[in-house]
Amino acid sequence: MIRYGEIFLKSETVKRRYISIMTKNIGLALESEGLTHRIETYRGRIMIYGDEPHRIATAAAKTFGVVSTSVCTVTTADIEGLAATAVEHAERHLEPGMSFAVRARRSGVEGFSSQELAAAVGSAVLDRIPEARVDLTAPDYEIFVEAREYGGLVYDEKIPGPGGLPYGTQGEVMALLSEGIDSPVASWLMMRRGCLMVHVNMHGGRFGGADAKKNVLQNHARLSLWIPGHALDLLVVEMEPFFAAITALKEPRYRCVLCKRFMLRVASILAKERDAAALVSGDNLGQVASQTLANMAVIAPAATVPVLRPLIGLDKEEVVDRARAIGTFEAQPGKIGCTVAPRYPSTAAPAETILKLEEEIGAEGLAERAVGTVRRYRAKNGVVEKVG
Repeated sequence: MIRYGEIFLKSETVKRRYISIMTKNIGLALESEGLTHRIETYRGRIMIYGDEPHRIATAAAKTFGVVSTSVCTVTTADIEGLAATAVEHAERHLEPGMSFAVRARRSGVEGFSSQELAAAVGSAVLDRIPEARVDLTAPDYEIFVEAREYGGLVYDEKIPGPGGLPYGTQGEVMALLSEGIDSPVASWLMMRRGCLMVHVNMHGGRFGGADAKKNVLQNHARLSLWIPGHALDLLVVEMEPFFAAITALKEPRYRCVLCKRFMLRVASILAKERDAAALVSGDNLGQVASQTLANMAVIAPAATVPVLRPLIGLDKEEVVDRARAIGTFEAQPGKIGCTVAPRYPSTAAPAETILKLEEEIGAEGLAERAVGTVRRYRAKNGVVEKVG
């Protein structure tokens, strides 16, 4: 059984469209695992039938839009059938002295209320295991019973899903993906909100770390595992000529601001070429010099499409925890440092100074040149291939 959350709050037309997209995504996830299945949709629930229910529930639980999944025993939608099945479940998990609670729901079935169903099932469990006790607040074991118009359901486990909106229900966005921790989390969060994703990486060449490319491709591959069956594109842009230009400037403290503006400038061109609706950045307010409010105000105008910053108010530990949870955290990333970064970067670069420096290095021409260097990679189900 698949549960979804805020989708239920949408209008009927939007809800039907979102559920249709989500069931398609679930199907792709199960196909990528080689799992045969049949999907049926009902009001508030999606049911999947197959020979390997535990594998199905685990695979489906990683689908964006899914709040949780459960392996259910299907029975008759009457008190007798539900109670008998619930007792079978309880006998496998409930030991003498343990506390339990019955959580009951009823929809489209007449003749009894949810409270009456819960009471009857609880009594049946106590009859079979009299040493157990009822605790509705903090039980050791919970058993769930649902009487629906399409049958009775009994389960005692919920596998949490990522929630959010189904992938593909929103427009396409382009995320700046690096070898670090923040940008993969920013990308994941926007995929979780239903955005079709394209990644763009600014490759530093000799100015970047020796392990940077490997880590970027690894981040890209790992994020593709969250959208099984879908192709995830990565555009790699050569930044070496730009880095050579800014390292020749007399004043090094403005390099980070110049760099971030250049990245947004290049990514905006690429986004417009693909009709992407927005850029996604891993900016986190105050985390580094280029992400102070003063510098972000100078950097932002370089973009010609909207920039989404899903990490803007998070603590670093929150970002790290999320990276661990989604599988993109790398404890030993190797050599990924940027040699262009100055020792003492400016935390409040004057806009007029930055504009003059950009004119001096010919930033607009460098951006056009950079766009022409794009190399393309495609990830699907965790496997990355170069495609152009």
